[in-house]
Amino acid sequence: MAVDARIRELGNRHSNLDRAIHDEATRPSSDSIRLKDLKRQKLRLKEEMEVLRSARAN
Repeated sequence: MAVDARIRELGNRHSNLDRAIHDEATRPSSDSIRLKDLKRQKLRLKEEMEVLRSARAN
């Protein structure tokens, strides 16, 4: 059960980062370094969720 809660938490953070990426990308003077950092964080969360899901399935 704790794994499911962690996956949900990571999913929420992933969604928040997705919105932040969209907001940053649509700004007239977007910061490419910040955008890159946000995308990297989002990818890390996705990878962690995948690891947890695969561990839960086994």
